[in-house]
Amino acid sequence: MTHRYKLVAIVGSTSATSRTKALAEAIVAALQNHVELDVEYVELAALWRDLGGAVHTDELGPAAASALAAIESSDVIVAASPVYKGSYTGLFKHLIDFLHPEALVGRPVLLAATGGSDRHALSVDHQLRTLFAFFRAYTVPSAVYAAEADFDGYAIKSTPLATRVREAAGQAALLLASTGADRLPALRAAA
Repeated sequence: MTHRYKLVAIVGSTSATSRTKALAEAIVAALQNHVELDVEYVELAALWRDLGGAVHTDELGPAAASALAAIESSDVIVAASPVYKGSYTGLFKHLIDFLHPEALVGRPVLLAATGGSDRHALSVDHQLRTLFAFFRAYTVPSAVYAAEADFDGYAIKSTPLATRVREAAGQAALLLASTGADRLPALRAAA
């Protein structure tokens, strides 16, 4: 019996059209070559009004509250953010700050970021990986970073980037298989 996994892709860009969204979509498509997925996108471009002014969860608008519920109930996450001045966006962090500290225990998370140049490439490991380590999530070993030069408009043109996307997606699929759909609830309950 084939299991369908619930994937939530968090797109940390505040623009509706962005290279970060294009990268997240490419990662999701590559992962769909390995496992069956029900996909939901949580896009900060659509949530910023609902999310930005909230300080407590009871102040979140319905769209932001729904996005948090989707993230917390997912089987696998793609977390993608643009990098500004060496780190993920503030609104991306603001969203993540509302997650319960035990919400992502044992959850596979594929990390991705985009930036203007390769100067920001290490931010994936120094910023995103440490953020999800706090939640005791299983981050995929190969993260994906894409610079502006890796795109033609909003389409990936770089062969090395496409290779990294496929590699990370394959690792995420192996991580999902090793945690097993039936083990995921047990890992979360043990948290």
